[in-house]
Amino acid sequence: MLILQLENQRIFLEEKFILILSRLKRLVGTSVRVLRARCVHWTTPLTSSLPLGTLADLARSKPELVAENALLRVPLIILKRQMKRPACTKKDRILLVLLARAVRAWKQTLFIVQPETLLRWHREAFRLFWRRKSKAHAYKPKVAAETIALIREMATKNRLWGAERLRGELLKLGIHVCKRTIQKYMRNVRTPQPRGQRWATFLHHHAAQIWACDFLQVTDLFFRPLFAFFIIELKSRKVIHVGVTRSPTDPWVAQHLREATPYGQAPKYLMCDNDSKFGPCFARVATTSNIEILKTPFHAPRANAICERFPRSVRQECLDHLLVLYEKQLQRMLNQDVAYFNLARPHQGIWQQLPEPNRSSLSSHQAGDKVIAVPIVGGLHHDYQRVA
Repeated sequence: MLILQLENQRIFLEEKFILILSRLKRLVGTSVRVLRARCVHWTTPLTSSLPLGTLADLARSKPELVAENALLRVPLIILKRQMKRPACTKKDRILLVLLARAVRAWKQTLFIVQPETLLRWHREAFRLFWRRKSKAHAYKPKVAAETIALIREMATKNRLWGAERLRGELLKLGIHVCKRTIQKYMRNVRTPQPRGQRWATFLHHHAAQIWACDFLQVTDLFFRPLFAFFIIELKSRKVIHVGVTRSPTDPWVAQHLREATPYGQAPKYLMCDNDSKFGPCFARVATTSNIEILKTPFHAPRANAICERFPRSVRQECLDHLLVLYEKQLQRMLNQDVAYFNLARPHQGIWQQLPEPNRSSLSSHQAGDKVIAVPIVGGLHHDYQRVA
């Protein structure tokens, strides 16, 4: 009997313990759901506008603000690891400067900019503030529009005159303007000139005495390389000489330079690149003909732009439309193309003129003369001429 009572008491205690555990489990679940909802409520911004959001935060408790700041800090740390330099507008800079004054540890809260950057923005804003404040009380007399136009005209037409020289000329006319005012209006019309002579200026002044040479690599029908050697006069765009070979060497290039300058018909300067094919033999022939070699500098593709552009014209207008079989055929085709290039093809670089005009003036032709087309390079191009 005693054993039965103890067994019933044990069963009753187990049922009570299970009931207490179930109630405790429901209480914990309810607490977790309430805490989760509270966290979501705390970390949800009330508005996307900064002024309205600031006003709404005044009514929120400190735990809510701390939780929201902690949540926002984590994405900023993640963005700082992999984000590139952000673009801040002028409004963003002003807001960051103003908010940094209200936060004691503002250096630790910056993630997208450095503290030195924020201080520089503050100095710039301070400079703009005092510039506007000092400008509001300074009533300087304005310079007449006629005087401004006269200053700009003088600065444009007399590039050797400085501000003091212009000031003296204005005093002769009875116009009193200070030096800094003249410098202010001179900056808009006078760009700074580089010291020394530029490469483009040198080419413009000495183009009539400069030849340029370069190589063009061509692949034949059986994928074997061929090399064409060109010499061009820069002023007239005339092709002086063209040669073709399978193995260009220094003696071969020197021989073709000798053929291109017969009877002392040589330029003063000859431009070439730093290729090893322009070696000692080439330099010896140039020295014998009183030619000064100009090597193009490194990383300067425009130094020999005219001769570098000519191979592209040869490819587009001739070689891309023909099959090259052997060396003599390429030489014959290039001779025909060079003859058309020199005698009949207008060039944009010389104002649509011919490098080597060999016809009578257009004024001698009558309006009723017939126009005929002469095929060039097997009919790939045509030369149009007037005949009586």
